[in-house]
Amino acid sequence: MPGGEARVAFTTSGITARAAVGQAAPGRAFTPDTLVRVASVSKLITAIGVLRLVEGGTLDLDRDVSDYLGWRLRNPAFPATPITLRLLLSHRSGLIDQGDDYAVPLGRSLREAIGPGNWSGHAPGSWFHYTNFNFPVVATVMEAATHERFDRLMARLVLDPLKLDACFNWATCSDAAVARAAVLTDDKGVPVKDDLGGRRPDCAGVNRADPARCDLDTYVPGSNGAVFSPQGGLRIAMTGLARVGQLLLGDGAVDGVRLLRPETVAAMRAPLWRFDGHNGDSEDGLYCAYGLGEQLIGIVPGCRDDLFGDGRPRDGHAGEAFHVRSGLWLDRARETGVAFVATGVAEPAPPAAESAFTAVEAALARGAIRRR
Repeated sequence: MPGGEARVAFTTSGITARAAVGQAAPGRAFTPDTLVRVASVSKLITAIGVLRLVEGGTLDLDRDVSDYLGWRLRNPAFPATPITLRLLLSHRSGLIDQGDDYAVPLGRSLREAIGPGNWSGHAPGSWFHYTNFNFPVVATVMEAATHERFDRLMARLVLDPLKLDACFNWATCSDAAVARAAVLTDDKGVPVKDDLGGRRPDCAGVNRADPARCDLDTYVPGSNGAVFSPQGGLRIAMTGLARVGQLLLGDGAVDGVRLLRPETVAAMRAPLWRFDGHNGDSEDGLYCAYGLGEQLIGIVPGCRDDLFGDGRPRDGHAGEAFHVRSGLWLDRARETGVAFVATGVAEPAPPAAESAFTAVEAALARGAIRRR
């Protein structure tokens, strides 16, 4: 079976179980320390960075983001309604993706990339629609407010304080981390992403308008945060992702390092949206409640989001891209959590029998390895 899987269970005090199977690359075993592009779990880590800036007074969750961007961001159908970070982080901004157009390449600006077709017919704040494009806007706002490049900013705000050798794309990871990267393959074993051969990729692996040019060193922060894939481009090991989970279980602190206030962590998991059948796109029960960059499961009766099969509420995030399935999930009542990833997953992935998640996610969530 192509690819590999890893699972790390943890509490606030440490790792309680770790397991892995398969290959990260030809001749190299998949381990809990293998770095993997964890797809949309990245959104949760990006939200932590945003909220650090909010706590420091650099950003305001309810301010019109146009004030930071320097240009007017509006749904043309609702020109009087401001778009805020709170709306963007909770997928209620009204932005929608058109294919992969949210992956705005280096050499283009975010401003020119967002067109009339990227807006829904719903007023901002009135409708949930899970949209990758929200997070390139968030990253661009972060850059504009700090004058720092998003990948470096996230290293300063989140990754370095937690002593994580992780990165958005490959610019800020160590050579040792690059050497531990998983090659992402399809279910036939054909590489589709991060086939690095143990070497740092050209231009840190960012998406470029002109593949022959890399202007990363002259990139202007605040022009196009999509370059650094804030919606899905975090490369991190499951041991590192578990440490992020410990931070959140610890109400913003882990091993004496405090990144967020307890009230901020509580606000992340407070539902800003709950599916009532008429107020958003649940994707057949996959999304039933959402906070500030956090997906909430098991809190809306009748929803098909019981990943663990035990009816218990959890918060965290799921990820899916490039034949990867990943997740970071926290059980607050029991003060436990789990981080997991599988690569080489067939698409479409076989569904779980009793939820809107896939069978491989359900197996890993519940402790099984290699049951697809």
